Amino acid sequence: MSELIYQDAAQALRNGEVIAYPTEAVWGVGCDPFNEQAVQKLLDLKNRPVEKGVILAAGSVEQVAFLLDELSVQQRETVLATWPGPYTWILPDPKNQIPQWIKGDNSGVAVRVSAHSSVKLICQAYGHPIVSTSANPAGEQPARTQGEVSRYFASTSLFIVPGELGGQQKPTEIRDLTSGGLVRES
Repeated sequence: MSELIYQDAAQALRNGEVIAYPTEAVWGVGCDPFNEQAVQKLLDLKNRPVEKGVILAAGSVEQVAFLLDELSVQQRETVLATWPGPYTWILPDPKNQIPQWIKGDNSGVAVRVSAHSSVKLICQAYGHPIVSTSANPAGEQPARTQGEVSRYFASTSLFIVPGELGGQQKPTEIRDLTSGGLVRES
């Protein structure tokens, strides 16, 4: 696929738009996590309450290294052993570096460093992590095809990055790093 599509996706993100893209198991929608209006637009599309929070997806560990600085050596090793890959960790954010509209009612932030080529290339072109949440309105099954994304959001102009899903059958596992608890099974 042309490198241009990822540059165009990055420009859409800079413009405050919501994009749709394939991930490890389902199609995702995303935006600039530091643009509150873009995040609200995404939440409105999904009919998702801000209190639930959303995941940050990064293209490299370097993009989220600032969140690893406060971790113990053991915690850092635990997280890095799974990245890049289909694992989402709820990391502590004691310095409140991530906006509350991303974390929702949580004190920590859900983060994944993806191994999926489309997610990596979007984040590399953008230079930062992006919001990553399943492409579906609340209560509907996550989209598994580009056609389902278009059908779910027919009345909205989304920038769609074409591509294929990864090999995962279910959305990524989510674990809380502080408690060790499983929040969502993969």
